[in-house]
Amino acid sequence: MPDPIQENPDAAYIPAELSHARDGFLRHMALERERSEHTLRAYAGDIANLYVYAIPHGATNLAGLDLSLLRGWLMTLQESGLARATLARRSATIRSFLAWAVREELISTNPAIRLQSPKREQRLPHILQNNQIERIFQPATRPPETADVKIKEPTKEQLALADRNKLILELLYATAIRVGELVSLDIGDIDLDRRTLRVIGKGNNERTVPFGQPALNAIDDWLRRSRPVLRTNESGHALLLGRRGKRLDARAARQVVSDALAALGDTAARGPHALRHSAATHLLDRGADLRAVQEILGHSSLATTQLYTHVSVERLKDSYQKAHPRA
Repeated sequence: MPDPIQENPDAAYIPAELSHARDGFLRHMALERERSEHTLRAYAGDIANLYVYAIPHGATNLAGLDLSLLRGWLMTLQESGLARATLARRSATIRSFLAWAVREELISTNPAIRLQSPKREQRLPHILQNNQIERIFQPATRPPETADVKIKEPTKEQLALADRNKLILELLYATAIRVGELVSLDIGDIDLDRRTLRVIGKGNNERTVPFGQPALNAIDDWLRRSRPVLRTNESGHALLLGRRGKRLDARAARQVVSDALAALGDTAARGPHALRHSAATHLLDRGADLRAVQEILGHSSLATTQLYTHVSVERLKDSYQKAHPRA
């Protein structure tokens, strides 16, 4: 749902101290913490959201962001019905922002330490069934040609984009990497002999992720016959390219996955994370070690990976109820 706190003329002017503090925090997170552009945009948006609320309520400097104001801001967001995950993220951003301000001696104490935010819901993700996974990778069937309807042969560009889209789906499911990690891949990050990817994840952490023969075939098709069709002087070493030859962006990759899942017609799963969730669950269903799955996913905490064990248990119970004569 839309944010309840929107930009308005009264909040268009940001006092200098607030503006400088925001910019300093973002520089710190970019240069010293090496946060991604996506994360930095989220931080900037969260701080802007607070400012839009705080400035009309009289906050002209960091000291004005006291506990009472922060609670009022969070309550306004809660009453709007925003997801708990969004509320938790915004609270965490402001806690980090004001903690940085304390370290920089811009304020003496961090009022956000006492700010209670709702815990994230541990909602079980939508998991694709095996037959749905198979259908995603089946080539689209062309309608039969008739005397009245002549089917045009696809262009080289259309064929190249089809190969690219197949590779997007294959790699996301085969490796369970995040979409941001996928579009950041360079050709040199692929080891075809060992069938592994070098992935740079959150916090600039590097990991090696294996993939199987179907993904290898998709990589070969793309590199050998289709990437050259889209390649331009601006392509560089990017593995995945857009229509104009530049590195594919995450938004376009998400759309490819959403379109493929929507075409199934029988799942509520949407977006690249559905393939990541499904890959992790299918690995555990087939006996993969939890810590190995943690390494593949790039989770810093085993507790995050354990969510998928709950999914596997629920699937096991469902199968038991359907199949056991005395269930």
